[in-house]
Amino acid sequence: MRTQVAIIGAGPAGLFLGHLLRQAGIDAVILERRDRPYVEGRVRAGVLEHVTVDLMERLGVGDRMRREGLVHAGTNLASDGETFRIDMADLTGGSTVMVYGQQEVMKDLFDAAEQRDLRILFDADDVQLHDIDGDRPYVTWRKGGVEHRLDCDFVAGCDGYHGVSRAAIPASVLKTFERVYPFGWLGILTDAPPCDHELIYANHERGFALASMRSPTRSRYYVQCPLDDRLEDWPDERVWDEVSIRLGPEAAARIVRASSFEKSIAPLRSFVTEPMRHGRLFLSGDAAHIVPPTGAKGMNLAVSDVIMLSEALVEHYHERSQAGIDGYSARALARVWKAERFSWWFTSLTHRFPDRDGFDRKMQVAELAYIKGSRAAQVTLAENYVGLPLV
Repeated sequence: MRTQVAIIGAGPAGLFLGHLLRQAGIDAVILERRDRPYVEGRVRAGVLEHVTVDLMERLGVGDRMRREGLVHAGTNLASDGETFRIDMADLTGGSTVMVYGQQEVMKDLFDAAEQRDLRILFDADDVQLHDIDGDRPYVTWRKGGVEHRLDCDFVAGCDGYHGVSRAAIPASVLKTFERVYPFGWLGILTDAPPCDHELIYANHERGFALASMRSPTRSRYYVQCPLDDRLEDWPDERVWDEVSIRLGPEAAARIVRASSFEKSIAPLRSFVTEPMRHGRLFLSGDAAHIVPPTGAKGMNLAVSDVIMLSEALVEHYHERSQAGIDGYSARALARVWKAERFSWWFTSLTHRFPDRDGFDRKMQVAELAYIKGSRAAQVTLAENYVGLPLV
């Protein structure tokens, strides 16, 4: 089997890239280790930057998003129960974000892939990358005990943090930068109306909390917790008590204490690998970088990666130019590090760190007060939250 671009991973990065290449007339095959229900069912983020919203529409997969998604023109910050609003639309000249779950994005992309004959090979075990330093790379995998081979011009590694793509780059070439945070997020999903029509990020002496949503009838809440906590330590009633305390009395009065149908604890980390290209292999999305979820940048950053990568590949095939390919890593990393900075800063602003003292807390209070009283500070927060432009 042969294709122009072999895409490893059918998550957001891989599917968006596949659709972009197909729209440009470039042949691609996507290999995925799991099946569609598993990939589509993973509970992930739900805030889309305007770049992601625009891309959904450009690819012709945005109709359901426009019908069912929730446009947010602002967001809220709370400190020990006192809340103030950031009017993102006013501060950025009209930019907004869209609340639309990643699961829904994946469903739209998978449905469109079937309609457009975008080839996705599921249940591909033991994927291996070969000759990525040469002119004729290829990928092998096993399915049903039979080994298969895909010859290609390029390989796009979109297979996440634990995938095989990053590991195919020699250790002598790869540089990694990481910050592991000393806490996790306990998240729950409930079929109940959210307590507010916009998100609330809360910094409280008991820890961070976030009130979010997936729809007008489905709520998503998070609380900061120790890394060694277990789900058994957090029955629903304890979660509701903590969320209510941390968000403050005004929001707490509107919380509907419904039973959760999904509950998980996730660690937080910042991670970047450089370069994002080696030979004929390109890394995109979580294969190259991880951000803490505080700034809602994970999937959005994967989208900006693959827009840049698709532009580079189109330039290669349509204009016979290597410039985009040669510049992909530097161009993508410039935006990656800005998103990492914002996510790190927002996490540092809204969470309580066990190893920090009273001075650090006073700095948080001072910064929150500065943001509340400074339009310039609010502009900086808002333009990062809605998404920086591609350059």
